[in-house]
Amino acid sequence: MNLLFLCLCIVALSLGERVVSGQETKRDATHAERYVATYRGGLITPPLPKPRFVLTDTSGAPFDFWNRTLGSVTLLFFGYTYCPDQCPTHMSNIGAALKKLPSGMADQVKLVFVTIDPARDTPVELRRWLDNFDKHFVGLTGTEVALEAVQKAAGVPPAQKAGPGNYSIGHANFVVAYTKDNLAHVIYPGGVSKDDWIHDLPLLIRETWVAPISRLQRSRAVSTGR
Repeated sequence: MNLLFLCLCIVALSLGERVVSGQETKRDATHAERYVATYRGGLITPPLPKPRFVLTDTSGAPFDFWNRTLGSVTLLFFGYTYCPDQCPTHMSNIGAALKKLPSGMADQVKLVFVTIDPARDTPVELRRWLDNFDKHFVGLTGTEVALEAVQKAAGVPPAQKAGPGNYSIGHANFVVAYTKDNLAHVIYPGGVSKDDWIHDLPLLIRETWVAPISRLQRSRAVSTGR
């Protein structure tokens, strides 16, 4: 089975079937569906709100996620430095894609990597690992309780440690992309390539999502003839 399709299926289940697949038959022409052919990530509807939380960055300072990412396209990922495959693949692809963007565009993107393994991912180790991909990537850590709460706030299934000793960790394998409206309309599962990011990042930077109209607003517009 195609890895990208499998990951999208898993994400769809974990997010209550919010993913809008480009292959499915569409019932209504919602604003999200009109963008399916444009983005190479998976569109989700309704979009996920950007969570508000404060964790500690690799310098030991508090990092207010909401305020420090305002006005930027924000890519949020939960992983760990001992991850053998998907975490470094995501970071490598995004780091390489950012270097290919036109001048000034990369500055409008913030990558925030939240560790799910605070015991082994010390601030020094986390910083060293992220610098392999991009020195501007933000690394965050906290207590296990705080990190689980942040994952839930972001709508991401909490990570699960597999066994004692030299353990691995099962975690959500997708990047959540918040645009400048502080909503995530698109997520990027494993299998998304560097070229996919090169294609999508400029679109995310320029994006101005059309706000959905509520039934009440629609009925008022009809009654007033607007």
